[in-house]
Amino acid sequence: HRDLHSFPTRRSSDLGGWALIKSTWLSWMQYRSFFFLLAFGWMIPPLVYLFVWSEAAGGETLGGLSRGAFVAYYLILILVNQLTYAQTNWTVGDLIREGTMNVLLLRPVSVLYNTLAQEMAGKVVYMIFVVPVTVILALILRPEWSITWENTLAFIPALVLAWALRFFWGYALALLAFWATRADALLALQDALIFLLAGQVAPVALLPAPLQQAAILLPFRYMVGFPVEVLMGQLDGAGLLTGFALQAGWLAVTLVTFGAIWRTGVRRYSAVGG
Repeated sequence: HRDLHSFPTRRSSDLGGWALIKSTWLSWMQYRSFFFLLAFGWMIPPLVYLFVWSEAAGGETLGGLSRGAFVAYYLILILVNQLTYAQTNWTVGDLIREGTMNVLLLRPVSVLYNTLAQEMAGKVVYMIFVVPVTVILALILRPEWSITWENTLAFIPALVLAWALRFFWGYALALLAFWATRADALLALQDALIFLLAGQVAPVALLPAPLQQAAILLPFRYMVGFPVEVLMGQLDGAGLLTGFALQAGWLAVTLVTFGAIWRTGVRRYSAVGG
């Protein structure tokens, strides 16, 4: 997935608006088998823990979740994880190190817009594979849904904020490649923390107390697990409001940090001949 930027796209200077997104999507569809394999690989860890926790629950409940509820939780988590995962962040370091960023900076379209076009196009390609697979799993595993209209309405902004937080947080880390050649290691660390604290290895309510407190305070839960908890109706009113406040707060901090790193990094990049 670190070679996504090498796939052919039309010049963004010749494009505008949705045309750039459409062009990027068409180029990605030429390599859909590769992206389907990536999507399947990202599904495997949640699937493993789906079977682990559903079997552990058996005919009883763990943390208030029955076997069917664990199945529902992890099927929703699979979709949320795919929708919020920012695969384009992994290419930023290569763009900087290889000098490809020069071409993007010279175009009349923002570099960020070009990345967002790839992000949106990639989501469509991935979901063409992920949604049918998840539906088939739901038919086989028979999850217990307890989704209400209220939870669904709250889930939509939670999902959008989760994607924005995960995207800009990862982008800010990737931009450290302006200074360090191994900035990708920080993205790997981020993914590890998301796996541990964002409800993937276990729902946050089942984590040991120290990890649970860390999950509530740090941003990683709000990149994946929080939208799942919202849709599942696992939060009371106070928990919902607190979660949204922390999610929005971390996003604000991330956007400010991203802007500062971008401006400083581009100046340095230009100064050394980028």
